[in-house]
Amino acid sequence: MPNGNKATLDQEAPDFELQSESGQKVRLSDFRDKKIVIVYFYPKDDTPGCTIESCAFRDVYEDFKDQGAEVIGISSDSVDSHKQFAEKHKLPFLLLSDAGGKVRSAWGVPSTLGLLPGRVTYIIDKKGVVRNIFNSQLDVQKHVSEAKKMLAQLQAE
Repeated sequence: MPNGNKATLDQEAPDFELQSESGQKVRLSDFRDKKIVIVYFYPKDDTPGCTIESCAFRDVYEDFKDQGAEVIGISSDSVDSHKQFAEKHKLPFLLLSDAGGKVRSAWGVPSTLGLLPGRVTYIIDKKGVVRNIFNSQLDVQKHVSEAKKMLAQLQAE
């Protein structure tokens, strides 16, 4: 890939294998040819913005599933932290632990002000190609509306 391993628009998304909140190993490539994947990187479990964003994804999760999409949240938090966060807020989708931020770094997710881990959402089509990248640290609910728009566009293709 000319872009190294970074997640780039209209390029194949770099594969990863991370542990979920239930302890299972999850690979992005497991979804290829099966589902559209909405991958959202967020800074930290149970912080105000991340809770709002995750609950917004939770609230539309059934709609996304009905449209053939899967939602995956990724942060550097531990598997245990993800498990507590998912249980507390009844999050029905996968939360993956990117300990040390290796996938975040490989995908080129920028940090905010050089301090906060970035908040970026990627929409990956069934062929594994990145079709949309939305980056906003502060407009947390727009991640869901952007994902909805892109999903509708992919459905129409």
